[in-house]
Amino acid sequence: MGRFTGWPATAYDVLLELDGDPPAAVRQRCRRDRERLVRRPMIALLQDLADLDESCDDFSVEGFVSPHYGRWQHQLAAIRYARNVTVGLRFDLDGLCLSGNWWPAEPDHLQRYRDAITDEISGSALVDLLHRLPEPVRPLIGGPMKRLPRGVPAGHPRADLLRLRSLTTELPLGSEDWLHTAEALDHVAGAVQQLRPFTSWFVSHVTGCPIVGL
Repeated sequence: MGRFTGWPATAYDVLLELDGDPPAAVRQRCRRDRERLVRRPMIALLQDLADLDESCDDFSVEGFVSPHYGRWQHQLAAIRYARNVTVGLRFDLDGLCLSGNWWPAEPDHLQRYRDAITDEISGSALVDLLHRLPEPVRPLIGGPMKRLPRGVPAGHPRADLLRLRSLTTELPLGSEDWLHTAEALDHVAGAVQQLRPFTSWFVSHVTGCPIVGL
């Protein structure tokens, strides 16, 4: 029997109390309810997802205390496929959103990324899979470089990708009634599959890690 039964409607009540810039007393008062109603359902969701798909068994769910201002308004989690190749999950007042993410983990990863983009086969493969994603790709960290990497001609067909130093793409699932039921697991599993070509490309061409279960 699955652990996940959906987010209760009262999860939104807690997040609404934490919206904006709540004082410390409000944050402290909401802390236990947020853990029970917002964070624990995310943990249960990812535990059940890992039972369905072993490639999703390396995950983390952010706690209430965070060094980043305002994180208490968003429940964040991540499924890790390789170092700095993740599927992120975010639950907040807008509902649930997944994202595919990559950013360089090692000094040579950015050069591996550029080499893979320059290569006609792997570079074209990334362009094709990005076109099939529902949302446009954008930088995850920082903006695109103004200049192309040294040695790349100005007219390169994938110049826009070569200017990026990280990539993310979002897959919003919204705030539908199924979020309050176990059916949300099926929607998340489907979204992970949609993002899989994106994450697999980076695992294969950039991190140098073997793809296990992808």
